[in-house]
Amino acid sequence: VQLQAYGGGLVQAGDSLTLSCAASGRTISGYTLGWFRQAPGKEREFVAGISWSGGRIFYGDSVKGRFTISRDNAKNTVFLQMNSLKPEDTAVYYCAEDRARWRDVVLTDAKEYVYWGQGTQVTVSS
Repeated sequence: VQLQAYGGGLVQAGDSLTLSCAASGRTISGYTLGWFRQAPGKEREFVAGISWSGGRIFYGDSVKGRFTISRDNAKNTVFLQMNSLKPEDTAVYYCAEDRARWRDVVLTDAKEYVYWGQGTQVTVSS
């Protein structure tokens, strides 16, 4: 599967932005999808994940209440709606697919995700 993340850009603090991650090559149905981010000089951080059923969703503490993850299996796409953006949200955002199919959980360890998109830059100015 190939994952293509897009939708990043330069916004001001308090603005909203929606990232999309489009998959090609095969269906994402059955797989947990996650969003991670990495800021310069920092480790990759789990942002949000959604199980294949959509029934399990998990967010990193720093984005709870501001970000919303969703998926459209028919469109083979996962989304990340980001509201009330802060300068500390500035990072390259990556989407990734869980290594195992049909496990209806959301794991936060990047090592559990085997396919990664190329990343999209989000810059939030103060």
